[in-house]
Amino acid sequence: MGSRNPNGSLPQLSQPSKYGITKPISLAGPSEADVQRNTELEKFLIESGLYESKEEAAKREEVLGRITEIVKIWVKQLTRQRGYTDQMVEEAKAVIFTFGSYRLGVHGPGADIDTLCVGPSYVNREEDFFIILHDILAEMEEVTELQPVPDAHVPVMKFKFQGISIDLLYASISLLVVPDDLDISCVSVLHNVDEQSVRSLNGCRVADQILKLVPNIEHFRTALRCLKFWAKRRGVYSNVTGFLGGVNWALLVARICQLYPNAIPSMLLSRFFRVYTQWRWPNPVMLCSIEEDELGFPVWDPRKNPRDRFHHMPIITPAYPCMNSSYNVSVSTLRVIMEQFQCGNGICEEIELNKAQWNTLFERYLFFEAYKNYLQVDIVSADADDLLAWKGWTESRLRLLTLKIERDTNGMLQCHPYPNEYVDKSKLFPHCSFFMGLQRKEGVSGQEGQQFDIRGTVDEFRQEISMYMYWKPGMDIYVSHVRRRQLPAFVFPDGYRRPRTLRHPNRHTEKACEDVTRSQSGSAERRIKRKHDDEAVDEKLSKPRDCSTSNFGGTSHISIGQEAKLEYLRTGDVDSNSDRLLDREKRYEEITIQQARTDGQGSLTTCGLTSLHVDNLSIVRNVGSQEQ
Repeated sequence: MGSRNPNGSLPQLSQPSKYGITKPISLAGPSEADVQRNTELEKFLIESGLYESKEEAAKREEVLGRITEIVKIWVKQLTRQRGYTDQMVEEAKAVIFTFGSYRLGVHGPGADIDTLCVGPSYVNREEDFFIILHDILAEMEEVTELQPVPDAHVPVMKFKFQGISIDLLYASISLLVVPDDLDISCVSVLHNVDEQSVRSLNGCRVADQILKLVPNIEHFRTALRCLKFWAKRRGVYSNVTGFLGGVNWALLVARICQLYPNAIPSMLLSRFFRVYTQWRWPNPVMLCSIEEDELGFPVWDPRKNPRDRFHHMPIITPAYPCMNSSYNVSVSTLRVIMEQFQCGNGICEEIELNKAQWNTLFERYLFFEAYKNYLQVDIVSADADDLLAWKGWTESRLRLLTLKIERDTNGMLQCHPYPNEYVDKSKLFPHCSFFMGLQRKEGVSGQEGQQFDIRGTVDEFRQEISMYMYWKPGMDIYVSHVRRRQLPAFVFPDGYRRPRTLRHPNRHTEKACEDVTRSQSGSAERRIKRKHDDEAVDEKLSKPRDCSTSNFGGTSHISIGQEAKLEYLRTGDVDSNSDRLLDREKRYEEITIQQARTDGQGSLTTCGLTSLHVDNLSIVRNVGSQEQ
């Protein structure tokens, strides 16, 4: 890759080794202490319920067998309908492959199965797969929550089969008959197929390559199982939100396995954080050299492809055509990932010094105690089936809101999207909520009373969301600014906020993460000043609307400074008496912006009303004066 160092801050060695594009960092095996820590780690994983039972494993095999039967019958029916000979009908079939966590052997209880259906050249995706096969599945009692996503980057059909979650992709290859022993790792399988089929096939091809490129598959699996669990607990496991998904974590762990080929899982875990806290992004992580082929598919190459130069955290897939699997990562999400790497590294160092236990590393990230300001994104629909499709569309574009806020505030307002979704069980209509943490960029002093006006940003985002081609009446989205002390109760595990005295029950986690933050934030004086400024603002700012009610609203000015001035743009409402959405026909009406400020005693008073006509926004009822 030209002059780039494929290992970031690590020195590139001249002779490539058997595993990876450089020689290992260390060939050392485990010490007695490492073996003991590894035993404790594996015990922790079992106690945490990360392994499925034999009964569930058998059920998965049974479900995969049933799906294989279904797609074979489906292809035979299409073959007969299209006038092929009886012999062709007899030989016609589709083949099912697995990929992702199931293929890598790191899936846990309740995990979905990533599957690929490979069919002959005359069976297409648009009509045969997403319409005919969809209708076949829809009529089956065993199938529930059927959700086609044909316009995704990798088109997929999601459903549950006998309670097992399935993500089913489709690829049509240039053969009239698909053999049972089809080798999809061979490059020839990509001949004369469209790019969507290439992306679908590459899921399986990448999984197979990863297993071939790691020195010890069992050690890789245990280490990956640990890192996936850690990433979910720390809120950085979600490709669609702009963090890292399953294949990203697999590639990162596989590279560490190459660099420490004789290390056992407990060692690999600590080396993972040690290496990636020092990595010089955007230097790419690669398991093997990037090769080009006469097929001519584009591969990741920032020297030739200008858009590849703007990737923040390139993690390159090892199968042709090699691509960046982490193109969704933004400046904001990379910052969050690196902060969590630093935190994990600090805790692993304490574990190696016998000052902490493994459970410390896997403690949940206290997202709702980390920020003073949040964006709440509420997604609603008329019925549960509509919500499934509407939520999938909206969630896949939430990262665009992060990018737009970064763009419109010149990077001064940092966003932390949280991958988890929340449901207010007291509401009778179908809905869910997502949250984003907001803060001023560290090290940048704010002007007196500086505000971030993101009304236009939110409106632009809403308009893009409303272009959903399968939109139905009742589907809507509402974005609101929420202060930390006014977060709705349903986001907390027990339905209520924890007492302040219990904020950080584990001192090891608190100390390690605070040390990391302190090293990144400059002097203690600046930290104390920022803390006092934030606390002053927290006291002065008025109490925002209670978002735990059925009134959802939009956000406008977000004040993160010293002046206590707020402005709310109400862009939506739900009838609290009947829990029914407002009539869609009222979408083109005037809405009211209520400008509010806090007085000396902290009460909220109205300081003016402005009328504004905005297309594609739901009607809003006027809000009278509110009191703290």
